[in-house]
Amino acid sequence: MKALFNSQSSRRLVFGLGAAVLVGGSLLAIDHPTAAKPKDSARQKVEVDETPLPRQAGSRMSFAPIVKKVAPGVVKLTVTAKAASIQAPQGFGFDDQFWRRFFGEQFGNRNPNRQFTPPRQQGLGSGVIVTKDGYILTNNHVVEGADEVKVSLHDGRELIAKVIGRDPKSDVAVIKIEGKDLPFVPMADSEQVEVGDVVLAIGNPFGVGQTVTTGIVSATGRGNLGIEDYEDFIQTDAAINPGNSGGALVDVEGRLIGINTAIYSRTGGNQGIGFAIPSDLAHDVMTSLIKDGKVTRGYLGVMIQDVTPALAKEFKLKDAAGALIGDVVPKGPADKAGLKQADVVLEFNGKKVPDSRRLRLMVGTVKPGTAVPVKILREGSTKSLEVTVQQQPGTEEIAKGDGPVNPDNGTLNGVSVSDLDPEARQQMKIPEHITGAVITEVEPGSPAAEAGLKAGDVIQEINRHPVKTAEEAVKLTETPKDKVTLLRVWSNGGSRYVVVDESKAR
Repeated sequence: MKALFNSQSSRRLVFGLGAAVLVGGSLLAIDHPTAAKPKDSARQKVEVDETPLPRQAGSRMSFAPIVKKVAPGVVKLTVTAKAASIQAPQGFGFDDQFWRRFFGEQFGNRNPNRQFTPPRQQGLGSGVIVTKDGYILTNNHVVEGADEVKVSLHDGRELIAKVIGRDPKSDVAVIKIEGKDLPFVPMADSEQVEVGDVVLAIGNPFGVGQTVTTGIVSATGRGNLGIEDYEDFIQTDAAINPGNSGGALVDVEGRLIGINTAIYSRTGGNQGIGFAIPSDLAHDVMTSLIKDGKVTRGYLGVMIQDVTPALAKEFKLKDAAGALIGDVVPKGPADKAGLKQADVVLEFNGKKVPDSRRLRLMVGTVKPGTAVPVKILREGSTKSLEVTVQQQPGTEEIAKGDGPVNPDNGTLNGVSVSDLDPEARQQMKIPEHITGAVITEVEPGSPAAEAGLKAGDVIQEINRHPVKTAEEAVKLTETPKDKVTLLRVWSNGGSRYVVVDESKAR
């Protein structure tokens, strides 16, 4: 049984609340981003210490000096999100004098369709300050759907953070508090982390207060766990529990090597198998979110699989390494470069490809439009090609931040859209002559849902501007004049106009 730490509310934003299995570590279980653009990139701001970790024999008597240095940079996050209204079921006894005595006449059953709004939900998580001006790394599932994110500093201060951006595919999120010369945790090069290295996990488990646990790196490069789309986890036996999500995994020099994210557990608590997002991956995602407002990943256009020992024998490989191409998307980047079905990718961009998961990670980090050398095995002979990586197709997110935490995050919060590709047209039965961005999800209780928008509707215009792609829809919602949006929407065989008013939304 696996457990992933959660945040408590969920929103696939994408014009804005999430789901849990125990993901990373917030207390509540629940299931690309508008960003403020600073003048300097995140890579210029974040301190990265690439000095190799000393690994001479011997043990340290105390980690207190390291904890004193790192602890001020690890913060508690209190996330508040609104709960959806629920309808009181009939025959639940609300007309009984017992209930009226305790809860008042509003619990009379005079209106069986009465809507009740539960209290606002709260979740707890952790975060790591990584720049002295207040940029904080945490998990997407901690802040997803947040109406407010409160940051509690080590010195007792409490500040409201702004969600700069979220990347659900890697479960990384960036938030920011205002401040100068804040305590921060420098990053290490997570590529240099080795199995057996001693590590410390720092966070806020179960809301008891900042807690430090120790262990070792149990494994690196963990993937295929079904936690996130892009998995390259550091595994550790340092105790990680709900509330640790978004907290720091540091080496014995006090440098950040990972963001604690998930555990495997039969009980919901720590059982010695925890996972952290490597600092290198978190750093790259953070840089993109701050600089570009979204994470743009590379795309090859191939279906790939691991090379098993049996396949290695059939394809005359020395060992079961590489990524076997099962299919090539017509007119995609790989097809244009000459890659074919049954080719085995051995190297990508000068680095060896151990398996299909690693190739997917490698391709995802390449900037679209970049020409990359690829070494393949074809019918027993090696061959070198060059492929120009394109942007990965898929769902675009319309309001990348989350609601009032970032008041300038655009409009149509809670609406997810994607391009109208042939698969979407067939699945949702949308005629060929209809153009626009198809709605894939609408957050229940959002102004968009109240206006009547639903999955399968096609947005044809936003504020009288034509929409042809999901990316255009994103741009048209980023800098609105006000919070009232006029849409022209196709659904049920015809087009209609819809007004979404978010001026009073909270």
